[in-house]
Parts: sequence; structure tokens; C-alpha cells
Amino acid sequence: MRLRTLITTLAFTVALPAVFASSHREAPIVALDQKADITDWYTFVDPAHPDRLVMVMNVDPFLEPSNGPNYFPFDPGILYEMKIDNNRDGIEDVTFQFRFKTEIRAPGVFTGFVGGIPGIPPITALDGAGSEGFSLRQSYTVTMITGRNRKTNLTGGQTLFAVPTNVGPRTMPNYTALRAQGIYNLANNVSVFAGTVADPFFIDLGAAFDSLNFRSAAGGGVLSAKVDADDTNNYAPNTLAGFNVNSIVLEVPIAMLTLNGRMNPATDKNAVIGTYATTSRKSVVILRPRGDDDDGNGFQGSWTQVQRLGNPLINELIIGTGSKDRFSTDDPTHDAQFANFVLDPLLARVFGSIGIPVAPAPRNDLLLLVQYQAPICPGCSASDAGPIADLLRINTGIPPTPFATAKRLGFLAGDTAGFPNGRRLNDDVVDIAARAVAGILVDATKYGTAIGDGVNVPASPLDSAFPYVAPAYSGRNSVHMGPGQAGCAPSGSGICPIQ
Repeated sequence: MRLRTLITTLAFTVALPAVFASSHREAPIVALDQKADITDWYTFVDPAHPDRLVMVMNVDPFLEPSNGPNYFPFDPGILYEMKIDNNRDGIEDVTFQFRFKTEIRAPGVFTGFVGGIPGIPPITALDGAGSEGFSLRQSYTVTMITGRNRKTNLTGGQTLFAVPTNVGPRTMPNYTALRAQGIYNLANNVSVFAGTVADPFFIDLGAAFDSLNFRSAAGGGVLSAKVDADDTNNYAPNTLAGFNVNSIVLEVPIAMLTLNGRMNPATDKNAVIGTYATTSRKSVVILRPRGDDDDGNGFQGSWTQVQRLGNPLINELIIGTGSKDRFSTDDPTHDAQFANFVLDPLLARVFGSIGIPVAPAPRNDLLLLVQYQAPICPGCSASDAGPIADLLRINTGIPPTPFATAKRLGFLAGDTAGFPNGRRLNDDVVDIAARAVAGILVDATKYGTAIGDGVNVPASPLDSAFPYVAPAYSGRNSVHMGPGQAGCAPSGSGICPIQ
């Protein structure tokens, strides 16, 4: 019934254009509903503030920086949510909701952003003087829900504006300063940012989906010791280089999220929480507001979940295509129905077919990703494991590692602040997940093959402070380099200034 309702929802939405085939579009329904597609979900303890948790929800994949005139707003018809389970039952106990509204401030102008031309100054502000060319502008609200649907508006008296994409130097001469205006400090040490950013995900997507046909520089999928130990360089093309994504970043004191309302040591099970993100749409779209259930944006009906994301790559690489839509639209507490995909993953058999040693089924070791267990939860007993549920679990008592010294392989490299203990922006989840599927958690001496795609770092350097995600690529000065293409030497970053 839920899936049928969702299809009805999509039938009322405008037709969405086709985009590049992408790892981000992991289920059939989200391949049709790009705006509701959660590309990545990150959760990590803030290295600058170890008493706070950072959550990053990225949506809307493969945004071409130069693709005007409307560029890439958030969808006012979507409810974006970040959810936290703090008592190990797989059900959210704390939820943060984000809703966006769009205004057209210059209806006679042919593009959403313009400036630096006669009559319209460059865009140097999100509001007031210097924002005259900022026509397609979005504001948003942040609501916290706890207990029995107790809602707290965290926005306060502020108007929060989403940061637009980086159109180019004439329109936005100081994009760094403009973007900084979109970082908001709310009450109780909560910080928030929403806007377009450089996609931090990194993968050789073409090689991965050409039946694991990895590059020779990446050892054909088995990395040399030199490449495997390199946390700063890439040895294969990063498909996401040069593409933007829409991002919501929220920083919250950990004490607001835990069951007992305080920071806990790593050995205390109350330090461990499970997190995931969802997007939902209303079941009916109307042309003009009417009725008590209208939400003010022209939508009526109850919310229907379109997608969820906890651990990276579970739906993409583990769940069978015939079950992907149900996985996306169902709740984590019902994930026992998908257990066989985890206990006997097809990907492991694929690895075995190309000569990579893999652990035999049943793969109970992979239950670490879908239950509360050690080493993420050393204080958890068997009764604390909870139901099988795809949540990105994090032990908030484990101290963060500074980004500059973080290991891309996270827990596998002894960096316990990294994936699968939460997920940082520079964790190489492709290589980590591939090795876990092969069986490195069963026996590292037998199944510890250094599987990898040779893409070890994000294309754009991450920010050293909140919101940590890198600024959006410039629409004018970004290109995607092809073999033999004239213009400038490809650096892997997607940046190619053309004078």
C-alpha cells in the first residue's frame, strides 16, 4: 500500500528530466524522483567541538554547475528529515525536520541569479543590499521533534536562507563570503547550513558498474600497498569531480540526542545512537491551497516516504533491484525482511568469481552494520542488539580524529572515529564496504585483500570548520575533462579556469 501511494504521489509531480546514470540513484523510484534522492548521509563528532555531533544530508545528485537558468533549488514539496534512535529499538526518538519555501523576487528576469550588469549589482548578500540579483531565493525552517510529537521550532526569530549555487565571478564576485552568510547559529549551540556544495562523495563509478572493471593503476581492483596507504592522492578518475549536490548540515550538542541527556563515555551503551535520513512527499498535489491539511506550499495529504539512507551502499550494492523500492519506502524496524541479502550478499559471490577470497555464508559478521554490537557499542549486551535495522550507528564517546590526520579506511586502519563508527566526509566507504563484504571482519588474514577503486579522496578539499562541506563549483569556471579534450590539463578536481 505504501509503495502504491508513493507511485500515486509521483504521478502528480511534474515529469523529471533524465540525468546521468549514477550510483546515487540506487532504487528505481528515486531514479525517477531526483530531488528526493538522498545521495549520502554522514554523521560524525565535530573535531572542533567534541561535545557536538555533525549530521550531513546530501540530496539531488549530479548537479552540473553551469546548468542554468534555474539551477538547483531544494524542493518545497519534500519533507527532509534527520532521525536518531537513542534507545536501541530501531525507532526514531529525536527527529529534525527541514521545510523549504521559494520566492521569485524578480519575476521579469530570465534567470534565477544575475548581477554585475547595468541596473543590477553583483550578488554579495543573501538579503538586503547586494541581494537584488538573488531572484530565486529559498528560506527554510528547522523543527525538532521529541517524545510524543513534541515540536520545537529551532529557527527562532531568524529567517534562514539557503545558499545558492556558485554561478560565476561576475554574478557572485566573492562566493566564499556569500556562502559564509548562510551559516546560522541557533539557540543551544545548534548550527545549520543549507545550500549547494561540491559533492564530497568519491568513486570510479564507470569502472565499478562495468562489472568491476577497475583501472590498471588501481591494480585492477586490488590495490598495491603504496596505493592502499595513500590517504591524499587518487589513482583513478573520480566520477563525482566537478559535480555539485544540495546539502543540509546540522550540528547539535550530543546531550540533546542521547537517552539520558548527557555526554557518555565510550564504554556506556547510552553513548551509542543510530541515525538515518529520509525524504517524504505528500500524497496529493493541488494547484491552489485549500483545506485544513494544506501545508502552505500547495500540497495536501499525509506524508509518504520516498527514500531513506543509513549506512552507505546497503541499498545500492546489497539489496536486490526487485526489493529496492520497498527498502527505500519502509521503516528500518522492518529490515529483517531483507536479512538474506546481508547474510548471503551477491556481491561477495561476484568477488569470488574474479578470484578474490571471500568468507562463506551465512555472513553474521555483517550484522554489525544493522545491529547494536561491539566494537561500535562495547557496552551493549546481546539484549541491547535491537532489531535488524539499517541505521548508521555512532559511538559519541569515541573522541574525533582531526580531518588532517584521519585515515580514509576508518576503523579498518585503526582510526576508530571513522566508518562504520558513523561516517565522515573523507571516509572511503567504497573500499571499506567492499572489504567488509569480502570478509575482512571474519578473518583479515584470509579475506583481507586490499579491494579498492583507486579513488582515495574527495575532489575538492573539505572545509576545516563547520559546515565542512566544500563550496559549490563555479558554473563558469568548472568543466568535465574528456580524453584528448583541449583547454587545460585535467587535475581531477573538475576546476579549469578559462579566461
